[in-house]
Amino acid sequence: MLFDTHVHLNVAQFEEDREEVIKRARDAGIEHMVIVGFDNETIPKAIELAEEHDFIYAAVGWHPVDAIDMTEEDLLRIEQLANHPKVVAIGEMGLDYHWDKSPKDVQKEVFRKQIRLAKKVQLPIIIHNREATKDIIKILQEEKANEVGGIMHCYNDSADYLDACLAMNFYISLGGPVTFKNAKLPKEVAIAVPEDRLLIETDCPFLAPHPNRGKRNEPAYVRLVAEKIAELRGVDYDSICKITTENAKRFFGIQ
Repeated sequence: MLFDTHVHLNVAQFEEDREEVIKRARDAGIEHMVIVGFDNETIPKAIELAEEHDFIYAAVGWHPVDAIDMTEEDLLRIEQLANHPKVVAIGEMGLDYHWDKSPKDVQKEVFRKQIRLAKKVQLPIIIHNREATKDIIKILQEEKANEVGGIMHCYNDSADYLDACLAMNFYISLGGPVTFKNAKLPKEVAIAVPEDRLLIETDCPFLAPHPNRGKRNEPAYVRLVAEKIAELRGVDYDSICKITTENAKRFFGIQ
């Protein structure tokens, strides 16, 4: 019983064997997964896959790297899709200061618009953060994102920021980096995050966990993330599966 809270089966890397990947996920014990759409190409595919598979859900949003490309029509389309019965969150959204395609001020404005939209449609949000933690927390606080809550997706920051995130009704999702040999921060967070706020993900096709690091990631590998977290927390694997699945179902409102 596993719940992969963040996958990108809607990208080109899965075009040739998508259904085989989904079958491997089911065979590996994946009970549910959320496919995240983040632009005009991936959003429709996320919806399509969610409609085709009863155990797959979708999130729709706009990635900060491409914030400069988002139009008001795109925002309206996301708002309309929020009413779809398989859409369970708005995102991924946030800030990414690693790449320089979209200026920081544009990213911040698009981020704020999506938070406000999420509050309007009453759906939680999924946060993408790369090298922008302080600004993200500041904007979330200013926009009162605690009213809908959310997920800090693929959390790879200091445990020092956990209290601020938890105070805003956010869950902490860990992925492949927690299994990396020299990844100190995710390991610290895996131990520190409260049991009732812990989630797991793959972010496939990116960030494949050890021993598949560098290869294409896929949902079946979320088992490796759960195994490592169980080891770090000193609990059995089945309990991590149960806890993270229950947390994800509660967060997304899935029975």
